[in-house]
Amino acid sequence: MLSVEDELAIHDVISLYGHIIDDRQFSRTHEIFTADALYDVSDFNAGIHVGWRRIAEYWQEVEAYHPLAHHATNVIVTEDDNGTVRVLSKGIGMRVKASPLSAVYRDVAVRTADGWRLSERIGISRSPNRIPAPS
Repeated sequence: MLSVEDELAIHDVISLYGHIIDDRQFSRTHEIFTADALYDVSDFNAGIHVGWRRIAEYWQEVEAYHPLAHHATNVIVTEDDNGTVRVLSKGIGMRVKASPLSAVYRDVAVRTADGWRLSERIGISRSPNRIPAPS
């Protein structure tokens, strides 16, 4: 079972993502992701990248296309019966001369010797034509 301290530390990692990417501090990507993390942004036509080093390289390659600001909200941390820690959150990306972006992030968080990190982040684009039917 996750402690309150664990949940707060995981929330911090989710928040840190926006601060690091917005401040273009790509050398700090290891503070968010594991060495073998899966970063799947294929839903944004941006591919799949593996490992924090590759993620940092990718961010530098597309630096000019990043939204001006990334905001994380609606963070929910759960733990599966097998101990897998999952994080569901919403993301809002503010662009300079275009409409804001909306995303859902599905993450897997792991405890490392350096603290909590994401071993998986899947970004899912939100748009009016993808809103699920009411249930």
